[in-house]
Amino acid sequence: MALVCQLLGIHATVVMPRDASPAKRAACAGYKAEVVLCEPTNPSREEVSKALQEKHGYTLIPPFDHPDVIAGQGTAAMELIEQVGVLDTLIVPCGGGGLLSGSATAAKHLNPKIRVVGIEPEIADDATRSFRTKSLQTVKDPQTIADGTRTASLGKLTFPLVLQYVDDFQTVPEEAIKEAVRWLFYRMKLVVEPSGALGVAALLRGVVRPQGRVGVVLSGGNVDAEVMAKILLD
Repeated sequence: MALVCQLLGIHATVVMPRDASPAKRAACAGYKAEVVLCEPTNPSREEVSKALQEKHGYTLIPPFDHPDVIAGQGTAAMELIEQVGVLDTLIVPCGGGGLLSGSATAAKHLNPKIRVVGIEPEIADDATRSFRTKSLQTVKDPQTIADGTRTASLGKLTFPLVLQYVDDFQTVPEEAIKEAVRWLFYRMKLVVEPSGALGVAALLRGVVRPQGRVGVVLSGGNVDAEVMAKILLD
């Protein structure tokens, strides 16, 4: 968003939790966005964003719970399937559910028989519990290395879409996430942030057993040098 605003000559203000990855903060600032920090809870983020919106008349772009954001993130699955052909299983990381619900919607539209699986860290399992209980569950500031999944809960829009289009949810421990980051780095020559490596972690740990042709969404490479070095040296 910061890059798009810079290209269009529009001022951007990005509200981020204080424990957000420094690499993500630096990237936004590098694209000339104003970064405003808040407490790492959904109410704080929403309150700070609303106050800025009311004060300056800003247009608010939510991180995941908006139809356009969900549709945009769903193009990840659409483009993957268009490029590689029919998949039997699609594995997608889950934080607030924008990427997962969008990808599941797109994948099911292209192939109603595809099996879509969402993956979360064990210590940030609100979406998994929500999926299994069919009731929206929350988690408070989970200290997972997968910082992109520290959202308190699924959204008002993403939760119903997850229930409609996702077939299964699984969780992975912290060490499995690190293992996946290492495997992607050393074996695939890819820099993938911990949140983006959740699907690979699920496969390596066997919590999702591959059947047929499997697609895995790797959703980002925003990882700090110190964090990456520690993961690689563990």
